[in-house]
Amino acid sequence: QKTKPTQHGVRDLRSLGLSPKIIFCRCTQPLEDATKHKISSFCHVPPTHVLSVHDVNNVYHVPSLLQSQNLHSLVGTALASAAGADSSESQLKMHPPHLGDWQVMAEAIEKYEGKVKIALIGKYTGLQDSYLSVIKALKHAAIKCESHLDLLWVEATQLEKLDEDGNDKTQTAPYKEAWDIVESADGIIVPGGFGNRGFLGKMRAAEYCRTNKVPYLGVCLGFQAMVVEYCRSILKWEGANSTEFNEDTPHPVVIFMPEVDRENMGGTMRLGSRITKFTSGQGKSTTQLMYDSKTEVSERHRHRYEVNPDKVEDIESGGTLKFVGKDETGTRMEVAELPREEHPYYVGVQYHPEYQSRPLIPSPPFHGLVLAACGKLDSYLETQKEQN
Repeated sequence: QKTKPTQHGVRDLRSLGLSPKIIFCRCTQPLEDATKHKISSFCHVPPTHVLSVHDVNNVYHVPSLLQSQNLHSLVGTALASAAGADSSESQLKMHPPHLGDWQVMAEAIEKYEGKVKIALIGKYTGLQDSYLSVIKALKHAAIKCESHLDLLWVEATQLEKLDEDGNDKTQTAPYKEAWDIVESADGIIVPGGFGNRGFLGKMRAAEYCRTNKVPYLGVCLGFQAMVVEYCRSILKWEGANSTEFNEDTPHPVVIFMPEVDRENMGGTMRLGSRITKFTSGQGKSTTQLMYDSKTEVSERHRHRYEVNPDKVEDIESGGTLKFVGKDETGTRMEVAELPREEHPYYVGVQYHPEYQSRPLIPSPPFHGLVLAACGKLDSYLETQKEQN
């Protein structure tokens, strides 16, 4: 095992005035004792502070790997020392992290045999890190459903019938390939985004899921796309649109609704945690059941445009799409869904639930999507009803 790269890295850090107290060594195999002592000698840290971060079967084993090398005690002692506390006294108070549930999850992942195919309809698919939080939320939900995630990428513009010049592209290979992917998926997610490009493709994806009873989750712009599509297809509102894309639309279903200044673009986004109250009463909605039947939840937001509150009554009275979650004032629509008697899972949320997803506690809307895609949603919701 070579130590020169590590030595050079530490030397460069010291040239900048930074002296590492712990050195993490990435390697394919566990670090040998001789290698640890050599790094310790040349980098001036105790051998116990040279940690092996070798390859493991999945990334969720890493916390246990570091705990087994006493990282929690090393960090606790260093922090106590920096705070001026006596290190021997602080060491007595250190307790190892409780990783029991985490370790069970890490080991269980390797035994999963099922696979769930989720298609992500996006407009930034060329830079997949743009959807990193969404990807992680889907993985967390798949873990909870004891399945491996097979994520399929679809560029939203490829689902549109016309190209930028108005030419028919339904016979082109990219168009057919994109729809082949969509039709092969067990579920569809349409995440957030800004701008007009690909919006029609997202609407077509929402229409496909609605008419073919394919599980669908729309987040932010994906939520707005499903509402606009519903208004055009079911309510027959010709030209219904968001004023973000057409200020002169005869049916402004989505409008500019900033929290501060309606005139200037800067600082107008609705940002951060906001309360969503469920409005479904005794007949709890699918989304509310996924949130353990809570009457309100706090989720993070990042948008300027929202469903027009003046259109809500007409939308609900004209069809079966219902807004089952609203803000505290009742004017901002947060959650919409079709009843489960009509569709297995057709849900849209204005907020970004992926931001609060965790491996052991997946985001409820994402969990619902993957459950429906796996065919497990009915049994899960029955269990939730019995518990609540």
